[in-house]
Amino acid sequence: MGFIRHPKDFFAGLMFIAFGVAALAIGNGYALGTAARMGPGYFPRILGIFLVVIGAVVALRSLKLRGTRIEFGPLKPMAIVLGSVVLFGLLSPHIGLVLAGVMLIVVSSAGSSEFRWKEASISGIILSVGAVLVFIWGLGLQFSVWPPFLSGAR
Repeated sequence: MGFIRHPKDFFAGLMFIAFGVAALAIGNGYALGTAARMGPGYFPRILGIFLVVIGAVVALRSLKLRGTRIEFGPLKPMAIVLGSVVLFGLLSPHIGLVLAGVMLIVVSSAGSSEFRWKEASISGIILSVGAVLVFIWGLGLQFSVWPPFLSGAR
């Protein structure tokens, strides 16, 4: 791959293109509509086109500009953070948004060498309260805030 002078930008461009193609494929089955009267496929298609164009510009630019190689650091912190997100997705319907949010922040913080229980717990509580304010009260989404046994639901 000697012709790729900026590998980070090249692969970032490919990622943009892949997401753009996926958005175009998903939006293809829906009616497009017009700019004045948008159909359900309008936004995914326009977003997909923008992502493909941005990805092409970034990938082509990587052939001209010089950049650093892609270097992977330790995999343990990345695995901990990704695992905490998966854990949040699996547990939030069962233990509620607040407890799952606190768990997400505390577990993902454990991936850092600067991890401190007290700071992670306080951050988790503040961010979980923020999530409840935004998603439950602000947007009116139907998430369970607390575990069913605490909220009286079955």
